[in-house]
Amino acid sequence: MKLGARIFKTGIAVTLALLLANIMNFPSPVFAGISAVFAMQPTIYRSYLSLVEQVQANIIGAIFAIISVLLFGHNPFVIGLTAILVIALCLQLRLESTISVALVTVIAIMEYTETNFIQFAVVRFSTIMLGVLAAFIVNLIFLPPKYEKKLYHSITENTEAILKWIRMNIRHASEHHMLKEDIEKLKEKMIKLDQLYLLYKEERIYLQKNRYQRSRKLVLYRQMISATNRALDTLKVLHRLENELYHMPPEFQQTVRSQLDYLLHYHEQILLKFIGKAKFQQESEIASKAFYEKKRLVEAFYEYNEQGNEYHLFLLIGTIIAYGEQLEHLDKLIESFQQYHKDEESLGISGRET
Repeated sequence: MKLGARIFKTGIAVTLALLLANIMNFPSPVFAGISAVFAMQPTIYRSYLSLVEQVQANIIGAIFAIISVLLFGHNPFVIGLTAILVIALCLQLRLESTISVALVTVIAIMEYTETNFIQFAVVRFSTIMLGVLAAFIVNLIFLPPKYEKKLYHSITENTEAILKWIRMNIRHASEHHMLKEDIEKLKEKMIKLDQLYLLYKEERIYLQKNRYQRSRKLVLYRQMISATNRALDTLKVLHRLENELYHMPPEFQQTVRSQLDYLLHYHEQILLKFIGKAKFQQESEIASKAFYEKKRLVEAFYEYNEQGNEYHLFLLIGTIIAYGEQLEHLDKLIESFQQYHKDEESLGISGRET
């Protein structure tokens, strides 16, 4: 089992919350630990948003709890009704992610049945907010996430898996059922990749000189994901039209295979170029080669489709061409980026992901 940084940060936040609660002599410091668990977030930006939302939700929970106790007492039915009202208001204010902590605040305050209720409510509210604050401090200071490295390696791993299957498929070496299962897994991985991109996008840059570079990298990684998605689209179409392509003339199959081999190699070279491990090619040379391959593919399709029986293969031809165009665009973006940022350290991806 892999223990990530967030697991350690959660443990540190709980420890810090409990220690602070004990130092401040708060009764039931466990509530500080509970709120610290709920408040832990994957990024500093989300942690800040969570802090703001947690404050709002806890204030709502505390106010409703105090008013309900003063008006109706500590009856379990009153507590349940108060919880319903707090949930409804949080949903109305779009504070869905903070409902759990708001309910903890409600229950923690309304379970008290002795005198000095207002003082007790303030202490309980402060205890819970202490846990939220502890989580924010830990997220801000300890083990800041490095989503760029995770994002890059996830892109390359997904791309490698897709390209491997395409190579096998165009040589009729893939097993149909196994490929179908892997395509579904790859779809799920691409969804997770989009989520990882959003986490990276949410990371905040505090130095002005790094913001322009960061903006360019966001565009680059977005295009990398788009190119990988196009590769996956190509694989899905190849899998879907596997039988039809198999019955096309061998010369046409060879043309498709040649075009895809070129694109797969091109894709790999682009990723290596991004980290400085492949030489630059002249843009005119790349454009000329890409244009030649596309023209050759389309001409081959029309040549072997004169009778008009295989027009459904237009989907395959269009997908391959679209994949190539995404790669050309990505290549131009990388060349433009590396004119200004040449070292791998500026990318934040040095070393393998652990």
